[in-house]
Amino acid sequence: MKHASFIAFALALCLPVAAAAAASQGTGINGEIRREMSAARQEIRTELAKARAELEAENLALGSSLKFGNDGRRKTSGDAALPKAEITPLGDFLVEGEAIAIDDGQRRELLAYRGLVIDIAMAGIDIGEHAALAAVDAVDRGIFSLMLSTMTGSLERRIEKTMKQLVEPGVLRICQRLPTLLETQDRLAADLPAFRPYASMEAQDVANCENEFRSQFAAR
Repeated sequence: MKHASFIAFALALCLPVAAAAAASQGTGINGEIRREMSAARQEIRTELAKARAELEAENLALGSSLKFGNDGRRKTSGDAALPKAEITPLGDFLVEGEAIAIDDGQRRELLAYRGLVIDIAMAGIDIGEHAALAAVDAVDRGIFSLMLSTMTGSLERRIEKTMKQLVEPGVLRICQRLPTLLETQDRLAADLPAFRPYASMEAQDVANCENEFRSQFAAR
């Protein structure tokens, strides 16, 4: 998710809560905000726990989601023509739901590739969870401070700073894992011809990961 998307998410989360609190009558507005924030935290944790469980339990769909920068769009039209391919939790390779014949070595390589992709996806979920919870914490300060921060722009600046502190190190660690993923992908493609059309990641994508991310933060 791009840096700006985190800011948009945070503000989208804040403003409905502020509006609801401002519309309420009598005392206890701050308590209402805190109840809303507590519910938001629980929803974030529940939804992302579900996403983690699905990653582990469901088939891994193959595609070009691990591309970065402008070059990441170069194979989109070609990928659209490819049959649907998946790697199951047991290491089967499915094309349009049909299992492709593989030997034990190919299964191990499929499982190694699947495991790396899932580990990287899990790391992304962790980053998203920490950032989302930090955004909730940033607005869980009572109705007056929330309204003042929103009107003066200090809320957005605080969230931007928090996102940079939380997101940048995690994303850069993900980028640093991509060379291993590329090696695993290329080895699998060499050993399993049916997988080759789905081996869309290239060396340039590894370089683009860190460069693209740093350029987005530099542009803020």
